[in-house]
Amino acid sequence: MSPTSETAHGGRRLVIVESPAKAKTIKGYLGPGYVVEASVGHIRDLPSGAAEVPEKYTGEVRRLGVDVEHDFQPIYVVNADKKAQVRKLKELLAESDELFLATDEDREGEAIAWHLQEVLKPKVPVHRMVFHEITKDAIREAVANPRELNQRMVDAQETRRILDRLYGYEVSPVLWKKVMPKLSAGRVQSVATRLVVERERERIAFRSAEYWDLTGTFGTGRSGDASDPSQLVARLATVDGKRVAQGRDFGADGRLKTDSVLHLDEGNARALAAALAETSFAVRSVESKPYRRSPYAPFRTTTLQQEASRKLGFGAKATMQVAQKLYENGFITYMRTDSTILSDTAVSAARAQVTQLYGADYLPEKPRVYAGKVKNAQEAHEAIRPSGDRFRTPAETGLTGDQFKLYELIWKRTVASQMKDATGNSVTVKIGGTAADGRDAEFSASGKTITFHGFMKAYVEGADDPNAELDDRERRLPQVAQGDPLTADEITVDGHATKPPARYTEASLVKELEEREIGRPSTYASIIGTILDRGYVFKKGTALVPSFLSFAVVNLLEKHFGRLVDYDFTARMEDDLDRIARGEAQSVPWLKRFYFGEGESGGPGGAADAGNGDGDHLGGLKELVTDLGAIDAREISSFPVGNGVVLRVGRYGPYVERGEKEQEGHQRADVPEDLAPDELTVELAEELLAKPSGDFELGTDPVSGHQIVAKDGRYGPYVTEILPEGTPKTGKNAVKPRTASLFKSMALDTVTLEDALRLMSLPRVVGTDAEGVEITAQNGRYGPYLKKGTDSRSLTEEDQLFTITLDEALAIYAQPKQRGRAAAKPPLKELGTDPVSEKPVVVKDGRFGPYVTDGETNATLRTGDSVETITPERGYELLAEKRAKGPAKKTAKKAPAKKTAAKKTATKTAAKKTTAAKKTAAKKTTTTAKKTAARKTAAAEQE
Repeated sequence: MSPTSETAHGGRRLVIVESPAKAKTIKGYLGPGYVVEASVGHIRDLPSGAAEVPEKYTGEVRRLGVDVEHDFQPIYVVNADKKAQVRKLKELLAESDELFLATDEDREGEAIAWHLQEVLKPKVPVHRMVFHEITKDAIREAVANPRELNQRMVDAQETRRILDRLYGYEVSPVLWKKVMPKLSAGRVQSVATRLVVERERERIAFRSAEYWDLTGTFGTGRSGDASDPSQLVARLATVDGKRVAQGRDFGADGRLKTDSVLHLDEGNARALAAALAETSFAVRSVESKPYRRSPYAPFRTTTLQQEASRKLGFGAKATMQVAQKLYENGFITYMRTDSTILSDTAVSAARAQVTQLYGADYLPEKPRVYAGKVKNAQEAHEAIRPSGDRFRTPAETGLTGDQFKLYELIWKRTVASQMKDATGNSVTVKIGGTAADGRDAEFSASGKTITFHGFMKAYVEGADDPNAELDDRERRLPQVAQGDPLTADEITVDGHATKPPARYTEASLVKELEEREIGRPSTYASIIGTILDRGYVFKKGTALVPSFLSFAVVNLLEKHFGRLVDYDFTARMEDDLDRIARGEAQSVPWLKRFYFGEGESGGPGGAADAGNGDGDHLGGLKELVTDLGAIDAREISSFPVGNGVVLRVGRYGPYVERGEKEQEGHQRADVPEDLAPDELTVELAEELLAKPSGDFELGTDPVSGHQIVAKDGRYGPYVTEILPEGTPKTGKNAVKPRTASLFKSMALDTVTLEDALRLMSLPRVVGTDAEGVEITAQNGRYGPYLKKGTDSRSLTEEDQLFTITLDEALAIYAQPKQRGRAAAKPPLKELGTDPVSEKPVVVKDGRFGPYVTDGETNATLRTGDSVETITPERGYELLAEKRAKGPAKKTAKKAPAKKTAAKKTATKTAAKKTTAAKKTAAKKTTTTAKKTAARKTAAAEQE
């Protein structure tokens, strides 16, 4: 008897999904007899710290959360923020007759289902319920046809989790000791960072080459129209049979790769143009070929991320956030998939819409079938497509904003995939003439006409290069034949310079990782988010720019952990993990080879991995991280710039330096954190060193006799006094030097002794009020303000600190105090509606600089972002990443000292309210902010 038929007999079934939104949608399809509840992502994981590890475990197990000495047994703990939800699930299970584990149908979802079964310990029948779209038919079919848990998938996911824990927890501390605290390393994260750094190294090493060519505008001598132009534009191709050099002929060093081409400089190009001024030209050849272009395969995870980036400006995380909502609300199929396969139902739906919307002429005789191209593609999902057996057009969905845009993209791509090829003709015309100096010049022009647009009527793929010509672009040439005379209406001389390789964008980095078979498509969004969050990479527009910090990190990893960031080695690890998933390899022996370096060749640490950067000795990870004496922290964080200048990565940021400390002629200057590494030239370094820095001696305080200096500190320029030798700096009699920040209008190289003494005289007593309470004017972290007891009021101008009178201060205090911050400032910029919260997003100016907010979530702009250049998509992406982190953890504070008897009653009342609130909160499920992040917490931690 199927589970569905049993519901008619009054049984109660508990269905557990991952997200509350999905639970809400599915509940509407199942009806009475079913209780649908969310796990809210993972309910347990490896411990995040030793404090979470049970007391019976000691030593390395407490640090790693994995018992490496006993077959890598993982120590799982229920997440602190999931304990209430687990209690709720247990209560619901106690009242149920059957349990359906309906988590996502991928390795991560299978692992979550297994963890639920392990923690809940059900005594009723358990079914694994899987589906790839949330429609009534799909959900009911999934209930009627459950399967067993796939233990091989669970083992594969567990191996990945353990591997990433060992990698992160063993290698990250090396970075803390040798580069900077709070850094992280990860199996895929570090390799992705290396890719971005290597591209920047190529840009730094790149030397531009200048080359020139000619462009001719040739007339046919007849009037033309759109279908048959009267002129054609052609570029100089050969001179005396020798091909004219173009950008592709130059290497990164600025030199020609071959001698078989003609390199024209400006002088030669202008001389040739002059010699061709009176030349007679004729068509030498016309070559016509049929043109055919087939439609693109339906979307999988990576191609969706790439196209959403190219066409909509979405980051990878923002794309997945929007796609998740579309999936959970029943608009698209599952969005984490390696597959380009469409089900028969989907093919029928797409073909029906082709006929309905474009006509039978656009429908091929047979359905198109797309073979999977992804190696080790995970599970048999469909491609990403509109859900259901009849696709809703974008207009029929009722969607708005970014959800509408992404659905439309998916819908168009799916329908186009079942349409006919585009056809047409491509033409190449060669035009020749003899110059006055006897040289033979041949120009070439190419054109393309599309006679039948086919699938292009519905969809044309974008390109990573903004200058690339898209598939539907036509270039019509005049209808000419061999021997036709042409007139040179104009010949222009064009200069060009070769360009360095373009930086990665999110779309192109995702493409590169996939082509190298590194990581899994489902984790690419979290990987890119991680390297941005860690400060290894920042954005300039859509480009991913590596920070100087990432150069130091990659330098260390390449020199001392070469195999761990080797591209081929990382790809082979991915193959091995997939072999475990298929049951072709065992987890424990594989982990032993990786960690201890034991075992046979072919696995991590075996002979097959020789030559990947670690020399001939092939020890395991444990041995690599034990011998740290060979790592010179200063060396791995130092990079020569030129002229004796070195870029160093310090604990407080990058700086340039010439000479050694304490030696004559030593110079040092901070480097702006948003400076791209390829922009740090010798000239810029010299300019930075020439700027005022260090201590500026301003003079002697006539009252104290102390030397007054101006300095550039971590938090900005300030003035301070130099205390006499022997002044106690610690203990009961310690004396602190007077210090004051410079006003915004002041600069280090112009501040005077008088300015400094005035600044250090603050706070200034303005006077006392009628009750004898003193009012002072002070300069604080957030600007100038007045203080009276515990009541502070902001001042608008810094100079008011010295000029405000008692009457003016009393007038300010006579006004009602504004609660919270000062009166709300108008937003700096409006960005549109957030695709997740569906609330308006604006850019505001805050205490710590500009930030984006939708009224619920705030996200500070990062290095490389600015109010002027930030796009709506970038704003949504920052908010999505902030939500994924969950709310900030609050540090416990000491209770304030009792002040007056009058406040006791209020304090007690507040305490009671707080206690009651805590009790209520304990009974509730986890917060909405954490729900968004929970789905991929484990996968994101180290990858």
